[in-house]
Amino acid sequence: MKNNRILISSKLKKTRVVLRDHRLARYVPSTRTYSKARLRKMLDRYHLVYMKPNRGSLGVGVMRVEKRGGTYKYQAGTKKRTFSSFRAMVSSLQRRVSGKSYLVQKGIRVLKRNRRPFDFRVVIQKNHHGVWEPTGAAGRVAHPRKAVTNGSQGGTIFSVQKLLRPHAGSYRSYKLMKKMNRIARLTATQFSRAYPAVHELGLDIAVDRNLYPWILEVNTSPDPCPFTKLRDKSMIRKIVAYGRANGRRYSLHCSRAKSGR
Repeated sequence: MKNNRILISSKLKKTRVVLRDHRLARYVPSTRTYSKARLRKMLDRYHLVYMKPNRGSLGVGVMRVEKRGGTYKYQAGTKKRTFSSFRAMVSSLQRRVSGKSYLVQKGIRVLKRNRRPFDFRVVIQKNHHGVWEPTGAAGRVAHPRKAVTNGSQGGTIFSVQKLLRPHAGSYRSYKLMKKMNRIARLTATQFSRAYPAVHELGLDIAVDRNLYPWILEVNTSPDPCPFTKLRDKSMIRKIVAYGRANGRRYSLHCSRAKSGR
């Protein structure tokens, strides 16, 4: 079958698609193109932000930037640096972002498992009848020494309920999962209007300490690897089946992500 899928690489372009729906806009953290002035303004307002390449995947190049009092910090991969001034920090950051298009996004104080942040990957695909259907959801816990949760960066994959229940209990966890699926459906509808050939999306959704969901990013070519690490294999089977029906082929050699217990 011909692969007619569309890959939209610009994170900013995808964010703008989501923002067109006022019902979704409230779930999107403030996201701006990077400049020194914008970074300073957002740090003054939110104290925590994430800088991410506008084009890229798998968590590569993402940096956690924080302001505490008069101290500035950033983390890139496993490396952490602390500065006594904004100017000194930006000078160091510039060497990392030079020549690349970066975004600055409001940092979410996400839920944690054993002091490690986690978020969720929710996949929604067009089924055999051409109707959008949520086909999988998995939790991703960051590597112990990293700020990003991607399995490709050494993250650990758990079921959604395993991660949410200690914070929300069974009933609220169930309601949160239903809300994430509803957000995924609304997002898919928006993308269908802008890009009719899109047939699958992967939403990265974080949940903050008030149990409020945030759309961190939308992927038009979601990596199926997290779902290979779950005990429940029904999700990866459905994801692969729907993907193949729509012309996609997946690589399921997933060695970097770990399976949670």
